[in-house]
Amino acid sequence: MKADRSEGHVRGERRLLTGWGRTAPSAAWLTTPDDPDEVGRLLATPPRAAGTTVPPPAPTARREWRGAIARGLGRSYGDAAQCAGGVVVDTARLGGIGPIDPESGLVEVGGGVSLHELLGRSLPMGWFVPVSPGTRLVTVGGAIAADIHGKNHHRDGSFARHVPSFTLVTPTGTHEVDQLGDPSLFWATAGGMGLTGVVTRAIIRLIPVETSSMLVDTERFDRLGDVMGAMEASDAAYRYSVAWVDCMGSRRHLGRSVLTRGDHAPRSALPPGRAGAALPVPRGPRLRVPVPAPGGLLNARSVGAFNGLWFRRSPRREAGALRPLSSFFHPLDGIADWNLLYGPRGFVQYQFVVGPEHGESVERAVAMIGRSGAPSFLAVLKRFGPGDPGPLSFPLEGWTLALDFPIGPPVLPSLLDRLDSLVAGVGGRVYLAKDSRLRPELLPVMYPRLGELQVVRRRVDPCRVLQSDLSRRLGIDGATTGE
Repeated sequence: MKADRSEGHVRGERRLLTGWGRTAPSAAWLTTPDDPDEVGRLLATPPRAAGTTVPPPAPTARREWRGAIARGLGRSYGDAAQCAGGVVVDTARLGGIGPIDPESGLVEVGGGVSLHELLGRSLPMGWFVPVSPGTRLVTVGGAIAADIHGKNHHRDGSFARHVPSFTLVTPTGTHEVDQLGDPSLFWATAGGMGLTGVVTRAIIRLIPVETSSMLVDTERFDRLGDVMGAMEASDAAYRYSVAWVDCMGSRRHLGRSVLTRGDHAPRSALPPGRAGAALPVPRGPRLRVPVPAPGGLLNARSVGAFNGLWFRRSPRREAGALRPLSSFFHPLDGIADWNLLYGPRGFVQYQFVVGPEHGESVERAVAMIGRSGAPSFLAVLKRFGPGDPGPLSFPLEGWTLALDFPIGPPVLPSLLDRLDSLVAGVGGRVYLAKDSRLRPELLPVMYPRLGELQVVRRRVDPCRVLQSDLSRRLGIDGATTGE
């Protein structure tokens, strides 16, 4: 249904939206502003859920107001970029990539620019993004809002650390934000899940590379404790480090792992025939999943068989292998709509972090998953260095484990609740960019600095225009105010 285009109404259409996990769909008005000025007008004079004209809501009208939230490429796994009955601001037209400074690597980009687009411009010139998650199909604005991390967090930290400044459009106006001039707004936005405003422009500091290849060392481990020891011992030696962990094997095989570590390959490492074309850009997907896979395809037996095959085919020890950048950082980007493989009900991605002294909690979590029988198709272990100052930024120094679970097994909800309790009990937290089911009472336990976020939100969004299904489900406003 198209919305009225007259003054003060939403310009867009009513759409049913989900996160990448394809759970908890909700309907909202999806609108695509042409420029930052239109974003500002939309947030300053927001419409009601039905698209009718209203002035900015007074605090007494909060129950009627359904809010607005930004949405990039929809790669948050849960409901962070949804706003049931409200307005979802698609940032697709907030584009543009400026020139790259050849000395500093600084570049100005629009908030709606994807890392894929940025790499298409920067790689041929010898520059790579400072932090990359498991997909390059995320926007710069989304990368800041989730304060994304990658395989190099133990060395380089999260994405926001490499962003000197950004432009933030809020319900009270446009702010030019940097880490020194307004640190509270900067860090409330970095990891703030869009609840402080819409990032329309950002300055990013890229890193120099000589090739589009990686030099990769691979090693297999039969025990989880052994791979964790190897990762801890090699923090300083490798820029990038990640381990695949088998959570589905028998008791004898549970926790066996494949550790992959590496760095950007210098031009001298390339064979003579490839040295002249050292910086090709990543290609788009070569395969596509056309429809959701049959329910139950990913079950304990099939996932266990796949994990066993994957472990056996991985080299026991291999050093200095040349790998394409895209397969090292973004292997699933080669398959369009790969989330459909999890079946018609979708999937939950569950990621937690615990401190460096709580490595045994990771081993306990893997044992709990193995005993439950809930199939985890993908389990990825990484090391984190010191976290950013943002009150909702996810990383803290220690260990992080990310897991995919198809929706369906009856044991899954209770397993995830028990994992929550384990994580919260040792001062850890779950990643809100991937969450779709955390119990609200655990939010202030995992993120005890929520009050700092609310102070900033009262300054830039006193009428609470900025809301999402995530913020309402977790009671992010009421978690510290008692409302």
